[in-house]
Amino acid sequence: MTELRAVSLIGAPTDIGAGTRGASMGPEAIRIANLVGALKGQDVDVLDRGNLNGPFNPGLSPINGFRHLQEVVEWNRTVHEAVYAELKEQRLPILLGGDHCLGIGSISAVARHCRDVNKKLRIIWLDAHADFNTSELTPSGNIHGMPVACLCGFGPKELVEIGGHVPAISPKWIRQIGIRSVDAGEKKFVHDQDLDVFDMRFIDEMGMRHTMELALAGLDQNTHLHVSFDVDFLDPNIAPGVGTTIYGGPTYREAQLCMEMIADTGLMASLDVMELNPALDVRNKTAEIAVDLIDSLFGKSTLMRRQKSYVEN
Repeated sequence: MTELRAVSLIGAPTDIGAGTRGASMGPEAIRIANLVGALKGQDVDVLDRGNLNGPFNPGLSPINGFRHLQEVVEWNRTVHEAVYAELKEQRLPILLGGDHCLGIGSISAVARHCRDVNKKLRIIWLDAHADFNTSELTPSGNIHGMPVACLCGFGPKELVEIGGHVPAISPKWIRQIGIRSVDAGEKKFVHDQDLDVFDMRFIDEMGMRHTMELALAGLDQNTHLHVSFDVDFLDPNIAPGVGTTIYGGPTYREAQLCMEMIADTGLMASLDVMELNPALDVRNKTAEIAVDLIDSLFGKSTLMRRQKSYVEN
């Protein structure tokens, strides 16, 4: 088992795809919560690349079902190139968002890299929302509700073609965990495309351990594991600093178990941390919890753990 211990932080300070302003301050809040120090404490080689630049948020109304489409395209193209460059250097990119529309650029870069090196891709999508809307289905036009659909080929040409391969991913490569808010039209679309969704009812009934065993089943040493962590995955009682709070999310311990089981695989090779909104936080509490959970993704645990059996040799 080989683990990537060379990590590059990439800040993407924008809320261009969201309906609430403030996620543009997320990268700095995570830095203030000492992500670099936490990772260095685990002997991780950390390089902070600073922040990417892109268009400002003009605060416009939707046009043809999309808010700020051209600005979102520009940000995602920039993110794509930055993430792809780190992967080519055999470094593990951590994209510090920013809103979750940026997952289009990040994951399309990961998928492009996997095609380059002939690796399988598995995506763990930790989120309160399925993010599988289209311009026809969306009630808001906010593109942070559309990244999974765009990655699967359902979206505007300018977004689905980022990375040069349409679709960028197959729905079969993604496992969604913690979902508890899906728009009415989106529900049928999720069902029609047969997304693997482990919603909160499933977690309530089966527990986080069984959920993660299923989500991680079938991994092998030729799998690139990407984690896209929307901070609103967490229950807002412990993580209030997000723009779209949905109650009934995972507890702190459930979230820790989720991260620890991902770490046990030794296969995580890229990470998004999205939707942290310091303007809605309390004394940077949410950023500190996010850093604690990222620390667990890199192997922080009470005792030494062995690699789990859901990774096939």
